[in-house]
Amino acid sequence: MSGNKEEVDPRINGIKTKIRVVPDFPKKGIMFQDITTVLLDPKAFKDTIDLFVERYRDKNISVVAEARGFLFGPPIALAIGAKFVPLRKPKKLPGETIFEEYELEYGNDRLEMHVGAVEAGDRALVVDDLIATGGTLCAAINLLERVGAEVVECACVIELPELKGRQKLKGKPLCMLVEYR
Repeated sequence: MSGNKEEVDPRINGIKTKIRVVPDFPKKGIMFQDITTVLLDPKAFKDTIDLFVERYRDKNISVVAEARGFLFGPPIALAIGAKFVPLRKPKKLPGETIFEEYELEYGNDRLEMHVGAVEAGDRALVVDDLIATGGTLCAAINLLERVGAEVVECACVIELPELKGRQKLKGKPLCMLVEYR
């Protein structure tokens, strides 16, 4: 996994080969990294989850938070014995919520979280399928820290380093499995 010069785990290459690149989606000039093809391959999907579980199982993580898709966060949370907290788009969660607004390349968006889902002192892992500009992860970090959680690390399947999203993470470590340049 990223951040060191150790030998690359062979499972990472297997995962990378299952990611489909879709040209000109959602608009011309974008090379979309489609992780749904990882989900279609049980071995690649399991390897993705296992790599993160191996990294976080002994880090005393009490909360795994994920924005929108909820594809990787729930199985990671279950495996490490943490609660899962969904971070949703506006008006998708019933009950009282708090929110964080953030900028996208093409406008603004907002993440919401149930009040009381995360408590002061919780140790949080923020999961996303991909980090591009870093807006979603940064909003998630801000939301969690606002209620007193300690964000231990961010975990992504894919990083697009040329978009410099890692620089927006307020110094939080980022673990990613696959890098696309």
